[in-house]
Amino acid sequence: MSTSPTGPPPPADGLLSAARRNLRELGHGLSHASHPSTPLLAGAPKLWQRLLPYVVVLALAATFIPVTITVLTSQYGVSGALAGALGVAQAAPLLMLAHRPLQAWWIIFPADVLGALVLLAQPVGRDEVWPWTPPGIVAYLFLLLALGLRETRRTVIAVWAVTGGAGAVLHLIAPDRSSGSALLLTILGAVVLVIGGAVRERGVAQRRLAEQETISEAERAQRTLLEERTRIARELHDVVAHHMSVITVQADSAPYRISGLPKAAEEEFTAIAAAARESLGEMRRLLSVLRSDGTEGDRAPQPGLDRLQQLVEATVRAGLPVDLSLSKELGEVPPAVDLSAYRIVQEALANVVRHAPGARTRVLVATDIDHLVVLVVNGPAAGRSSPLETSGTGHGLVGMRERVRLTGGTLDVGPLPDGGFRVAARIPLPPAAPPPASPPAPPPSEDL
Repeated sequence: MSTSPTGPPPPADGLLSAARRNLRELGHGLSHASHPSTPLLAGAPKLWQRLLPYVVVLALAATFIPVTITVLTSQYGVSGALAGALGVAQAAPLLMLAHRPLQAWWIIFPADVLGALVLLAQPVGRDEVWPWTPPGIVAYLFLLLALGLRETRRTVIAVWAVTGGAGAVLHLIAPDRSSGSALLLTILGAVVLVIGGAVRERGVAQRRLAEQETISEAERAQRTLLEERTRIARELHDVVAHHMSVITVQADSAPYRISGLPKAAEEEFTAIAAAARESLGEMRRLLSVLRSDGTEGDRAPQPGLDRLQQLVEATVRAGLPVDLSLSKELGEVPPAVDLSAYRIVQEALANVVRHAPGARTRVLVATDIDHLVVLVVNGPAAGRSSPLETSGTGHGLVGMRERVRLTGGTLDVGPLPDGGFRVAARIPLPPAAPPPASPPAPPPSEDL
């Protein structure tokens, strides 16, 4: 028993399937608009731009309705009532071009074909243009332009093919009456559709580019934020590691420093030391993940407010006049606040050097009850100095905000009326420890 071999379909069947599929797609494009019924230029920023399409279509309809009726009656000899009906059917739908051009085509195109058939019943005139009338050709080109601006490539190809096919069929019906207007409309229609499609695709490309730029800007800001948080985490590692190391040492040495501890207390200190040591190891492993591959951590101690004077002197040597005012009542500042305040001043001075070279700058660090106040104010750039950078990476302000947020403070930054800039941070300080209570005086001795 023989079985028929299975294999790919013959080339003819493949071509027929592709042709049917393309015809279905073209039919779908003709019957379904590719855009909602929103007016052209509906998203324009100005009112006159949004009203412009309505003004244009109103002018087109007001022009072509009477012109079409006049041409049909005077040049082709059509009766007034029939000419009026054809003129309205062929030109009034131009009012829909602003928001529904494909639906307007479904009215204008059959009306033009019907008008061509009506003109066949009229006597042949001298210099007659058939099958399409001159006003019909011009109005149809405006229709094709609106389609090219709003519809997809598949739809405009289908419209052009149907228009050319209808002109060819009418030419075959009465070749002696045809004056070449069918071929003229096909050629001009192709040109208009290409122009409209090119303008539409350019607009779509610009919108997509704007959307991509918006997305890229958001991603860049997010990446900047993550990089700054990683850098802050790496810097705070030394501060946290120091405290964890102190806890470990104190817990390990407690049984040797304090005599007479119960067994349970010694076990508790041992557990505390083990937990602190484990936490320190976990933090170091986390830090190794935060660091880039192949890089080593900075082994130098983290700077603080005690190094502000050195920072200001280095900035002055770079050509930026800076006045530093450091309160003598700062007292002991927590390490995290100490590091954050230094970095805020450092970032603010770096921004002044980059964006306002030569500007006189004032730096103030003082305490305000239970807050540390950091204020950096600069004036406008000196003379006609141009900024070293016209567009920054955004790390400076992002880093300041993250450091202030980390310490639970507030940050106020912004330009000044004279062209300068202000950076003001308020970072909460822990409440001061109460002074140790003096031991009670011994009771007076009594003479026995």
